[in-house]
Amino acid sequence: MPTLQLTQIYLERDQKKALQAIAKANGTKVAEEVRRAVDAYLAGISPEDLRSLDEGTRKAQRHLAEMATELDRVNAKLDAAFAQLDRQHRKPRKAA
Repeated sequence: MPTLQLTQIYLERDQKKALQAIAKANGTKVAEEVRRAVDAYLAGISPEDLRSLDEGTRKAQRHLAEMATELDRVNAKLDAAFAQLDRQHRKPRKAA
C-alpha cells in the first residue's frame, strides 16, 4: 500500500454529512471515500459518467428481472406440458 500523506481539506457541511453517510453504508471511513473520489477524478471519470453507468445498470437490472419472470412462466408451462406427456405415456393401453 502506498504511503499516505496527511492532507487537510475544508468541506461544506452537506458534503461532510454525505460522505459520512456513504462511508457508513460502505463500512469504510470518510478518508477512504475521499481517496476513492480523488482516484475516480484523476482517472477521468466524471459525475456524468457515473450517472450514465448507474442508469444503464438500473435498466439492465429491470430487463434481467423481466427476462427471469418470463423464463419462469415458460418453464412452468413446459413443466406442465411434460407432466401431461408423462401421464399419457403411463396410462395402460386398452386392448383392442
